[in-house]
Amino acid sequence: MDIALEFCDTYFFDYVFAKTFPAPLLPYSFDGASNSTIAGLKAASPWQYKPTTSFMYFTPRNVAYMSELNRDNIYRQALSLFLIMWFAGGALYFIVSTLSYIFVFDKTNFKHPKFLKNQVRQEIKQASNTLPIMSLLTMPFFLAEVRGYSKLYDDLGNEPFKHYNYLQFPFFILFTDMFIYFIHRGLHDPLIYKTLHKPHHKWIIPTPYAAIAFHPVDGWAQSLPYHVFPFIFPLQKIAYLALFFFVQVWTVFIHDGEYVANSPILNGAACHTMHHLYFNYNYGQYTTLWDRLGGSYRKPNEELFRRESKMSQKEWERQCKEMEQRVKAVEGEDDRSYGPSETVKKSI
Repeated sequence: MDIALEFCDTYFFDYVFAKTFPAPLLPYSFDGASNSTIAGLKAASPWQYKPTTSFMYFTPRNVAYMSELNRDNIYRQALSLFLIMWFAGGALYFIVSTLSYIFVFDKTNFKHPKFLKNQVRQEIKQASNTLPIMSLLTMPFFLAEVRGYSKLYDDLGNEPFKHYNYLQFPFFILFTDMFIYFIHRGLHDPLIYKTLHKPHHKWIIPTPYAAIAFHPVDGWAQSLPYHVFPFIFPLQKIAYLALFFFVQVWTVFIHDGEYVANSPILNGAACHTMHHLYFNYNYGQYTTLWDRLGGSYRKPNEELFRRESKMSQKEWERQCKEMEQRVKAVEGEDDRSYGPSETVKKSI
């Protein structure tokens, strides 16, 4: 995350902190500062620019040296990382979810008997409330990374052994898939489920906006394997950012309701739909491996992969009948409010 922080420092945070926490005796007007003053500030600053990666450079402006809180200040870093996670993470969520909602999500799902009234609005509200809290909980991991406590590396030549630069990708997926399975399954324990995980299971027929529409502690818990990995195993910095992006896109993908991957290996949208419909199946994130080993795998209904049958009244009635039994067993009384909003009714 140090690459993202350097980028944001260069183009945004340097200016903000120079205004809010100016260096002693420094004029507020950046243009009014003389070259000699800037040279003196650079020479006196305990922070000196060193690129975080050799693959790209964000050369700091003079303003980078004009704040009492330099880039190495732990409080500045903590606040900056929190804001990056909140707003950049939120932007990524809204962009990917909206694109999926417009171009992938089948709007016929609005007619499903278990689609909630004003569900999309509720999902977005839940996600928006979750983002700042989850960002705050996640920030210490990013802070530790930026301050050099992780095993992130930059130079491809620093790979621990030959071909690791390629193997780190499947290794990361397999590691996180395993631990997310156990964390997710643990969240279904009756002592925890209703408090932490039930908010995400409010969406029986999720839309892409349900991707992070959950309790913030639930989301944080399931993200732990991603953040722990680079403290245990080496991970190249650019690969880390790429995997961070992939994780966000995949999380949206498994909630988009477009059942493309009829694979016995991949835990795609169809498998995850089984989880939202019937609760105690398919806890995995990427593969079906741990569900198979743990006895919780449920093969998606074949009807889901045929357009004419997946949206049929017969299939919906069958889903609803079993889902209602599952809800009663897991939650007791079903307190959801089903039925499309007036705007949805008009649009279909």
